[in-house]
Amino acid sequence: MSLLPIFLKLEGRRCLLVGAGTVALDKIGSLLKTGLRLRVVAPEARPEIRQLALEGKLEWIQRPFEFADLGGNFLVITATDSHQVNAEVYRAAVERNILCNSADDIPNCDFFFGSVVRRGDLQIAISTAGQSPAFAQRLRREIDEQLPEDLGSWLANLGQLRRDVLATHFRSEDRKALLHQLAQRHICESSACPSRKLASPPQTNQGRDAAAGRVHLVGAGPGDPDLLTVKAQRLIQAADILLHDDLVPQTILDLASPGAEIVNVGKRCGVKTITQSEINALMVGHAVQNHNVVRLKSGDPLLFGRAAEEMAALTEAGVPFEVVPGVSAAFAAAAAIGCSLTDRGWASSVNFSTGHHANSHDNAPLPELENTTRVVYMPGRDLHLLAQEWLQQGLPPDFPCAIVSRAAQPGQQVLYTTLAALGDAAPTHAPSLLVAGWTVRQIPMADRLSVDTLSVRA
Repeated sequence: MSLLPIFLKLEGRRCLLVGAGTVALDKIGSLLKTGLRLRVVAPEARPEIRQLALEGKLEWIQRPFEFADLGGNFLVITATDSHQVNAEVYRAAVERNILCNSADDIPNCDFFFGSVVRRGDLQIAISTAGQSPAFAQRLRREIDEQLPEDLGSWLANLGQLRRDVLATHFRSEDRKALLHQLAQRHICESSACPSRKLASPPQTNQGRDAAAGRVHLVGAGPGDPDLLTVKAQRLIQAADILLHDDLVPQTILDLASPGAEIVNVGKRCGVKTITQSEINALMVGHAVQNHNVVRLKSGDPLLFGRAAEEMAALTEAGVPFEVVPGVSAAFAAAAAIGCSLTDRGWASSVNFSTGHHANSHDNAPLPELENTTRVVYMPGRDLHLLAQEWLQQGLPPDFPCAIVSRAAQPGQQVLYTTLAALGDAAPTHAPSLLVAGWTVRQIPMADRLSVDTLSVRA
């Protein structure tokens, strides 16, 4: 059975409800909100239904159902305790081409009531085709908890902007892209709201300040879309131009508006298809054209993301910018192996470095027991040199190490080893991080085995 989800305009139309008990009362609450004209037929009625009739919100006819009651109705709903009555009403409604719903009686239904989440004009209806209303209600509660409370007012503003655009912009692909872009953006009440300015008639756009664009340096986190900050997700969805690192996965790029221009400006493994100065020029160039630019960086923008150079270039060009922090891959890697980067008994500090600089950790004598957790970004595929440098610094051969590949992403892998065996570790897929320190040793062996065994996570 294939159902067509539709939303009907019922205001002013007539609806017949057969039955006036508890089930009928539940239906009445939803029906009266639509503005339809409701007639209830039943020998007896709950006090609440009697009161609604006294208030003129519905008509109650105090007698059993008669076939003549069906005349002139757009919908019929049966909610009696008698399966026979429900079936008779349904058959009579079918003969008259009137849509009928019989409560908790799937064979005698033309349609089903959905479990609805509402935010103003936004309605999300869930149906199980009558199989399990309780499951539909559970889904409704879960969706309701996740949706912002102000979504209704945002939708009202979006609807007004859409009508303005349709009235002032000629039909074109650009207009279609603009409407998709507005649907991804924050809309405030202020007349200075960037989204409202974006929806202005084309002729008013020409008079804008050419340097009114803005750049956001946004942290994409370790790659799991669920680990994006709320602000990062909102900015990605509202971007006109998305300049992203090569390691930002497609699942995050898919959040961008259909009208956004997405450009890969990544540099990996020493292969540079674009220079940093060219990236700077792209950011500035798009911003001065009044575009909303998002420079999307893996992890956190301020941690090995060359953000200093980009902020300097934007400042020199007079382009306003904002940095939006992200979840660093170091934290995702530590979470993946269940390792606290600091521990009162084993590590009082954390050292972040890259594979190019990890071997110049510090020439000062090491404490008798190293109390720092070392996190190395981009350690490279050959770890012999790094292991040799650390051993020369005085770290013991049994210094615990963990290589975490694709932390918090599908395909995550974890390899546990020691400093002595680090150079012989099998290459892992990028991006990967090396976490080393006595805190790694504190992970119970059972947990290590479970991570190794379930190294690929969906």
